[in-house]
Amino acid sequence: MSETLTRRPLPALMTVSDRAAQRLRVLYAGAHQGELLRIGVGTRGCSGLSYEMTFVKEPADTDERVEDQGVTLLVDRKATLFLTGTVMDYEVKDLEAGFTFRNPNEKGRCGCGESFHV
Repeated sequence: MSETLTRRPLPALMTVSDRAAQRLRVLYAGAHQGELLRIGVGTRGCSGLSYEMTFVKEPADTDERVEDQGVTLLVDRKATLFLTGTVMDYEVKDLEAGFTFRNPNEKGRCGCGESFHV
């Protein structure tokens, strides 16, 4: 008797909020026309890991392509284990504005919020 395994769907590598998509459209139409945003994870800060964002003209062979909300971004393949299920948002506060990440893999952040650990 063989059992059939029920597979649950894998979570999306990353998703993009409406605000983040809107901001990316502005950047892609302006100063970063013809480029794509690449997201990676590097070692830095007191918690060990930090998000890295760079604009690139061409995807690398090791980039994963994420298409959501009508925009495309790239994720460095080495970062996929750390970023699976992450939601990228764009926040505007009184003294700063920028992309933020809601990452279900994070187990904690440093006091200043610049780095995280999983």
